[in-house]
Amino acid sequence: MSREVHVRFREGLGVRFPQATRLLVFSKTEQSATRVFRSVERYLTSKLKLVVNHDKSSVCSAEAVEFLGYTFRGFGGRFGVSRKNLKRFKERVKQITRRNGGRSIQSRLSALRRYFQGWVGYFHYGLGKKQLQSLDKWIRRRIRACYWKQWYRVRTRIRMLLKLGVRRDEAFSHGSSGRGVWVMSSSAAMHVAISKDYLRQQGLASLEEIWSKFASKKRTAGCGPACPVV
Repeated sequence: MSREVHVRFREGLGVRFPQATRLLVFSKTEQSATRVFRSVERYLTSKLKLVVNHDKSSVCSAEAVEFLGYTFRGFGGRFGVSRKNLKRFKERVKQITRRNGGRSIQSRLSALRRYFQGWVGYFHYGLGKKQLQSLDKWIRRRIRACYWKQWYRVRTRIRMLLKLGVRRDEAFSHGSSGRGVWVMSSSAAMHVAISKDYLRQQGLASLEEIWSKFASKKRTAGCGPACPVV
């Protein structure tokens, strides 16, 4: 049951609350959910003297609910990041790692680190290891594309590939290739030259590593995988 409650407190009580509060109430069946809905509504209106927004209040399946950027998966209330927020994350990463504008690699990596810290800090309850590994892989490819675009000239690409440990024959074949930047960002030569270790040394933050720190804190605090968001 997702609802928005508009709070109206009488003067002199000395209590301050947000103007609008969103609540979720879970139950096992639709019948019990309807019963609880009416009970909670009576309590809010008669006891707390609140105004319930009926346009935003409903009884529905937990699978259809998005709450504070989270969605709910399966029985037991496991959290996941909503598709909308995952899309926003990718759009922001694309904005930071776009290949024009004259931005340096280091400034991009610094911006990504700041963004990752805040995003994972908020959504770490709904993230999983495999999901983050997939996102990290995609982000590394975008950074490799930035390097390839930055090198630009054929001779520069060959020189940088050789400098970063690529075999001479591969450096010449890849460096002189006419394929697009995005295609070349996943080439074998770029994986050797701009490896995971190299990117880590340059300052690229890992979503998985940031998330692991939050996960270890949850385990230390005795919080399970279905730990509440709020």
